[in-house]
Amino acid sequence: MSIEVKNEYGKIDITNDVIAQIVGEASIECYGIVGMASRHQIRDGLTEILRKENFARGVIVRNIGEDTHIDVHVIVGYGTKISEVAYQVQSKVKYTLQKTVGLSVESINIFVQGVRVTNF
Repeated sequence: MSIEVKNEYGKIDITNDVIAQIVGEASIECYGIVGMASRHQIRDGLTEILRKENFARGVIVRNIGEDTHIDVHVIVGYGTKISEVAYQVQSKVKYTLQKTVGLSVESINIFVQGVRVTNF
């Protein structure tokens, strides 16, 4: 499925894969995020940290009518306040999608799939 953006020059179709990649890139830049987790843990292995080219595998983009809902699966660093990290991811994703593709989302759900100890 894709999102259609219309302007005075014509229309642009943006696929959910592109939205997922943008969301993954924005999420990984947030403080406290160690990596993206796979949304299919049984099939892909428990809390596998995804590499840069697979960030979209940790994001689900759902279009329900005119509304867009996003689910982000992350792994946080040990010692960080999970509620603050989740809030920062939500804010960063919302801002990034608004500025890059002009998309406003109805909800951004953060699923913390694991906690990892990082080297400081």
